Amino acid sequence: MTKYKGIESPAYVLDETLLINNLKLIKSVKDEADISIILALKGFAMWSVFPLVSEYLDGATASSLHEAMLIHEKMGKKAHTYCAAYVPRDFEAIMGVSAYMSFNSLSEYERYKPYVTSSSDVSFGIRVNPGYSDVGTDLYNPCTPGSRLGVPYDHFDGELPDGIEGLHFHALCENDSYSLERVLLSFEDKFGRLIHQAKWVNMGGGHLMTRVGYDTKHLIQLLRDFKTKYNVDIILEPGSAIAWQTGDLLSTVLDVVDNQGVKTAMLDVSFTAHMPDTLEMPYKPLVEGADLEPKPGQHVYRLGGMSCLSGDYMSEYGFDQPLNPGDHIVLKDMMHYTMVKTTTFNGVQHPSIAIMRKNGDIDVIRTFGYEDYKNRLS
Repeated sequence: MTKYKGIESPAYVLDETLLINNLKLIKSVKDEADISIILALKGFAMWSVFPLVSEYLDGATASSLHEAMLIHEKMGKKAHTYCAAYVPRDFEAIMGVSAYMSFNSLSEYERYKPYVTSSSDVSFGIRVNPGYSDVGTDLYNPCTPGSRLGVPYDHFDGELPDGIEGLHFHALCENDSYSLERVLLSFEDKFGRLIHQAKWVNMGGGHLMTRVGYDTKHLIQLLRDFKTKYNVDIILEPGSAIAWQTGDLLSTVLDVVDNQGVKTAMLDVSFTAHMPDTLEMPYKPLVEGADLEPKPGQHVYRLGGMSCLSGDYMSEYGFDQPLNPGDHIVLKDMMHYTMVKTTTFNGVQHPSIAIMRKNGDIDVIRTFGYEDYKNRLS
């Protein structure tokens, strides 16, 4: 906790040096494979570091008008936009801040076809379902039977629709390059004829190339071979990989509850409000100075969130020392898919957002209070 001395919890703290290290690795993949890599805002939308991200990546991808507007405003670039469904009143506005747009269905393409065939400023694509995914949790798997995301191969007649220049698929979730290789086998088998007609292929996100042990050489060769075979531009849009292990969520023990032999350290953060993926995926986050599985002789605690949701807790961790009110708890790797999904359920205090600079200085970028909570309601 010493490196965060002086920061008031709760707070998300991004380590600028770790972010730069990730960006350098991703850029090396981008350059060696001769492809485009863009940031997926659904995974990491901390726009205060967009200028830094822009030094290494080619832009960003949006899933809504607001994300596309944020990319245009704060990154100074037009977005690669895919929406699960476009809102008619937003469509022209999205076109104005997008360089690429992908449709989720052929019926949606037909609805907006006049824009497709008349626009010279936007390159349009179709999201397809490659028919295979290694993602084990159905909540995060877009290739489950009957998925609403992407067009199956049997919906095409062997030709890309008029005005469509690209194919877009998304089938990974924090996977490796060998998962991508298996997806590509299915994608090529089903959509090979269409790929030959395309100018670009967007292979979505989920490429966790910054995780220790990821085989980036295999990824680079895979992408180079695909690009040569089909003569297409390739786009990857990772979210987690950019912010992977680049920062933490700081919290403080408010109370220790001991009921029927179960000790719960009550924190000034909430799993459901501030770390929803821990309950949805679910997964158990690392905690600095604690073991995920308690060892004999350790002090064992659940970590309890501050909302009224009964299941707003994580169990159980082993600590070498007993926990007391005022002790700091550091929840590790909380930059990706955290801030973008937070809520103020129960009116809980939203964590501040801070950056630890390369020289060790910490800048608190944003704090939140009552007005932020009130202004989300009416």
